[in-house]
Amino acid sequence: MLNGMQDHTTGRAALRGDCERCFGLCCVALPFTASADFARDKKAGTPCPNLQGDHRCGIHARLRQQGYAGCTVYDCFGAGQRVSQVTFGGRDWRSGPPEHARRMFDVFPVVRGLHELLWYLAEALTLPAARPLHADLRRLRQRTEQLAGGTPGELAALDVAAHRQEVNALLLRTSELVRAGVRGRRRNRRGADLMGARLKGADLRGANLRGAYLIAADLTGADLRGADLIGADLRDADLTDADLTGAFFLTQPQLNAARGSAGTRLPKTLTRPVHWAAGR
Repeated sequence: MLNGMQDHTTGRAALRGDCERCFGLCCVALPFTASADFARDKKAGTPCPNLQGDHRCGIHARLRQQGYAGCTVYDCFGAGQRVSQVTFGGRDWRSGPPEHARRMFDVFPVVRGLHELLWYLAEALTLPAARPLHADLRRLRQRTEQLAGGTPGELAALDVAAHRQEVNALLLRTSELVRAGVRGRRRNRRGADLMGARLKGADLRGANLRGAYLIAADLTGADLRGADLIGADLRDADLTDADLTGAFFLTQPQLNAARGSAGTRLPKTLTRPVHWAAGR
């Protein structure tokens, strides 16, 4: 047990957002900019006008139709319920003085960043090819969990970027081991500008697509088995009938931002976005 919460590192189920146990933190703490993703501007620390008194979204079933597609893409990796129920002991941001709310809003993105790292570390420990690194991965996973379980003051002072660099170095070594086992040419497109690229049916098995810009790329029928997709920008990318089985370091928010179909093959740990069936 850490800070009163079950150890998050026992599985990834606890690294998924649970809005029922959160005080609507993503709807208050984060800023919105009027765009295709958000219908209006909203300052950080200001409640979204659609947020109700019970912390539920008043237009949850109509977010995309109402111009809030960005809300359907976002996932806090379980940080919302942790900050709400553990870090701040179940004390609502509405129930205290303004400084209480500000501290909660400041801490939320910090824990979210740490939980995202926990997601990657947990996945790395399931990859047989990364077995030589499992001891180091477990060490960093434990350290990350300890940091996420810190007090509000400790979390506010934490240099998440420095810790992320340490974790990323190990995840990169993990990626190299995993992709080395993929037959054929393993393309290195790390950080590549592939916005709008025509990659229909492309053989991207074992490719390094870390941080690649795949916005609106046509990946229809592409083979992405064994590809490293950490940080890849898949906004509006067409994954119709693509094969993503065995792709790793792929997250639910990345999938939610893309387009796909019933024929898109996904890793078992991820869920097919509801809006794919609607063709939106």
